[in-house]
Amino acid sequence: MTGSAAPLGQPDPAGLAEPVLELREVTKAYPGEPPTQVLHGIDLTVRRGELLAIVGPSGSGKSTLLNLIGTLDRPTEGTVVVTGHDVSTLRDADLSALRAREIGFVFQQFFLLSGLSAIDNVADGLLYTGLALRERRARAEEALERVGLSHRLHHNPEKLSGGERQRVAVARALVGRPSVVLADEPTGNLDSRSSAAIVALLHQLHEEGATIVVITHDREIAASLPRQIEIRDGHVVSDSAAAVA
Repeated sequence: MTGSAAPLGQPDPAGLAEPVLELREVTKAYPGEPPTQVLHGIDLTVRRGELLAIVGPSGSGKSTLLNLIGTLDRPTEGTVVVTGHDVSTLRDADLSALRAREIGFVFQQFFLLSGLSAIDNVADGLLYTGLALRERRARAEEALERVGLSHRLHHNPEKLSGGERQRVAVARALVGRPSVVLADEPTGNLDSRSSAAIVALLHQLHEEGATIVVITHDREIAASLPRQIEIRDGHVVSDSAAAVA
């Protein structure tokens, strides 16, 4: 990426919002003879309040990058910092706690439990916080109202449309009030109308202050977001933020 960056974990001297995700010279290789190099020297900063797309074709390295910024994997080289915490310095238990507290995930496949109502699926996102069930369900109801599903609180996933199930998944990602939401192909299993509704919802949540990173191969969706980062063959090849810096 072009342009100078603030020191890791430090406020930006230009007075911009503080970073919630920072990657510096990040590489990822998987063992083999020779090793398979997937990411090559990735530099990336995501600031609080941003809505952006990481876009690229299949095999470009998007999923590997998602795993690194979501702390589901560690880089081979380089530095990943999440809300000021250098991932490389954390034990697995501390990393799991950081992930649970600071990162919300939305997946293409929804991953909702069919035997639970929408409100209980969302409340499960707070299962390891120590909150009482009453408080977890109250926060889940608030999150579902935020995504426009106050009329579907007690419906099981099999009685919801695909778009509604994804809204439940978004509510579950938001319920813990994370610093950043990572949405992995959030419209991949939806028809065009439901996809448009989910994209509109992401814009609405962004306007309310949420920080959202969308990982997608869909250039039309990426183009609709305020910032686009293109990844190809494990390299960041363009960043619209750099173009206006």
